[in-house]
Amino acid sequence: MKFIRDILAEKAATGKPVVSFEFFPPKTDEGDRALLEKQIPALLAARPDFCSVTYGAGGSTREKTLLIVDAIQRQHGLPALAHLTCVNHTRAEVRALLEKIRALDCKNILALRGDPPGGGAFQPTPGGFEFSAQLVKFIRESGNFSTGVAGFPEGHIACPGGKLEDWRHLQEKVAGGADFVLTQLFFDNADYFAFRDHVAGKLGVRVPLIPGIVAILSAAQITRFTQMCGAKIPPALRAKLDTIGTDDAAAMEFGIEYATRQCEELLRAGVPGLHFYTLNKAHSTVQVLKNLGLV
Repeated sequence: MKFIRDILAEKAATGKPVVSFEFFPPKTDEGDRALLEKQIPALLAARPDFCSVTYGAGGSTREKTLLIVDAIQRQHGLPALAHLTCVNHTRAEVRALLEKIRALDCKNILALRGDPPGGGAFQPTPGGFEFSAQLVKFIRESGNFSTGVAGFPEGHIACPGGKLEDWRHLQEKVAGGADFVLTQLFFDNADYFAFRDHVAGKLGVRVPLIPGIVAILSAAQITRFTQMCGAKIPPALRAKLDTIGTDDAAAMEFGIEYATRQCEELLRAGVPGLHFYTLNKAHSTVQVLKNLGLV
């Protein structure tokens, strides 16, 4: 399996954007079957460069995350990015997890501080890590991984000092050994451009900053989603979603249109790739890529 840092370099040399998809481990056996047998094959028909698999709060989906990573790589021959968090893990436990990941021939990790189970304030695990930058450095010293980190164009919801302080933390993560950044979802490209200009221009971060995109599936779902992650819904978008209301078919159609326009502008501005939060559904993401001529 390839390192994602090498995939990014190869695509940059050709002038083409990297395309990646994100999945989350389902909570039911039926959801597992739908993801593995239907949604992932439909998405992989769009020929992404890699996929990432999330890690539930407090490591609650750890085993299932690795099962999905293994299935993507073995059955489809596609590099997978395994999420790994600081929450509820000692350094010894992280070391053991890295060996398990390595045994699956998974070469790529997204290093995150992570969310505690049940919400609330983050508390470092005794013998573990307080900051994701420490986890990044630990992974780098373990060797033979390409490590990505999260970036937040609007600032992390839990960062008391605001987005400029949060962006300094990103600089620390990259200095610790991160090869690339996947951003939180956003709906106003001006937020990404401000983030990129500050992080790359003023803080000297030189790794790829890949924007995170979601195609809206329903007004209610995206409202809940943004409240959890701290992303804002711009007033014009909010007004449109209020008009759509509970018509999920109309919301999906509009979501494809909005995400397509958003990606077109980002690609014109030279972003290194597009990272799609698929919400474990294939149709909208594939349609956006078709609209962009990337399928």
